[in-house]
Amino acid sequence: MKPGNVIKTFSVCVLLLGMVGVGFAENIDPDNDGSQYAYGENIGWTNWEPSTGDGVQVDNFQLSGYIWAENIGWINLRYQIGGAGPDTGVLNDGSGNLSGFAWGENVGWISFSPANGGVTIDGQGNIEGWAWGENIGWIHLQASVEASIAKTAVNQMTITWNSMTGGIYDMYSSTDLVSWGLEQASIASAGAATNWVDYSATGTRKFYRLEQISPPGYGVKTAW
Repeated sequence: MKPGNVIKTFSVCVLLLGMVGVGFAENIDPDNDGSQYAYGENIGWTNWEPSTGDGVQVDNFQLSGYIWAENIGWINLRYQIGGAGPDTGVLNDGSGNLSGFAWGENVGWISFSPANGGVTIDGQGNIEGWAWGENIGWIHLQASVEASIAKTAVNQMTITWNSMTGGIYDMYSSTDLVSWGLEQASIASAGAATNWVDYSATGTRKFYRLEQISPPGYGVKTAW
């Protein structure tokens, strides 16, 4: 089963409102909002724009540089073995479809186009999908949170969102979209999907805002 950020916020009701010091010109997290993190079910968080060392550079043909993972060390996106040639590494077909393999000294090869997975870059620069390492399992690149709300009983509303394993969330509510009150702090992710229930939702119009407080970024984004 596959597992499945400054702060990204959105509101749900009838209304829904909306992851330095590098050695080369990396282009991850162009908005400087923390969009530089991906999650591995067996390795924890990976940082595509680490504060020391080289981050990741995306261009029309390849990904270059290094991803840092606290639990497994550096992942090299342009690793070559014995002059294996320019096709060794993570490639970009120019349309945002990634393929090939990254290399982690402590974990081995990581495929960016595995069976039942794959990684892409959309028109807004969001890198999303699933990479696979034979020794570490799935790495999840998630670009956005989607939420739904449903009346599940009298005076009871249930909000469901596609959470990230290891994520921590705060839930707020408002009746006018101006003043917000904290409903519940530090809601732990339940995996790929998390539910939160408001047992005091009366007939008065009410809006909800969900803030992801951990990890510090939200997904991975590039300026490419």
